[in-house]
Amino acid sequence: MKFTLSIAMNPLDQLGELARAAEEAGFSSIALPDSLFYSETVSADYPYTPDGSRFWTEETPWADPLVAAASMGAVTERLTFYTSVLKLGSRNPVLLARQVNSVAALTGGRFGLGLGVGWSPEEFQWCGAPYEKRGKRVDEAIEVLRLILDGGMVEFHGEFFDFDKLRMSPTPPSKVPFYIGGHTDVALRRAARVADGWSSAMMKFDDLRETIAKLRGLLVDRGRADDPFEYQAVCIDKFGLDGYREQGDIGVTDIITMPWVFDGLGFDAEVGPKLDSIKKFGDEIIAKIGD
Repeated sequence: MKFTLSIAMNPLDQLGELARAAEEAGFSSIALPDSLFYSETVSADYPYTPDGSRFWTEETPWADPLVAAASMGAVTERLTFYTSVLKLGSRNPVLLARQVNSVAALTGGRFGLGLGVGWSPEEFQWCGAPYEKRGKRVDEAIEVLRLILDGGMVEFHGEFFDFDKLRMSPTPPSKVPFYIGGHTDVALRRAARVADGWSSAMMKFDDLRETIAKLRGLLVDRGRADDPFEYQAVCIDKFGLDGYREQGDIGVTDIITMPWVFDGLGFDAEVGPKLDSIKKFGDEIIAKIGD
């Protein structure tokens, strides 16, 4: 069982201290959220709240996840960083490959790429990407990313992206793992087809168990039952040693959490109490989870 610290919506000047504290407390990773901007109005419902509303405001801070990974990587030695999840649909994969190459090199290979399609039509349109055929476009973008990140002189000629031979250097020092986010059947099939793991948004335990079982079946169907595969979970109704062990029993390999929430602290709380919460979580949970 691994534990990942989520730094979503926290003040940006706290990120370095939070990362160092997480490393000292035994966390394996930092989960990096992604939000490009806050549009005053949005023409689609947010898919992970009961009423479709956004639970952040126009003043909520968001760092570019790759910039944040490079910054926190510079003040840590062992932590890995992964996007949870980056909205690929509104991005150009060639430009993104350049960024991923850079952050993988700067962190010594301590970076994973969690990917989703994206849900806001405005993010697509205002970044110059079509909202139509977004799923097929993302599938092709993943092909482009894999191709470039594997290194060497490569070319690609597809429906959405087209380029002649090019090479990006340096090649990442180790393979960049891809994780796919999303709860729909399409997202789960994409994860089983192309990913090294799957990342959940907020889910109840019973829904998480059902989704992991479905994913395992899809992996079997694709002949990947024995492949290493990560299940990164944000479970909203099972906590503490017993709750985390129950998550492990259903197949969760990586628990994404914010320890200070259990101590009644908000995203905008001062950093000192958050550091105390991280240390307590390390002492009371991470150090004992295997006992």
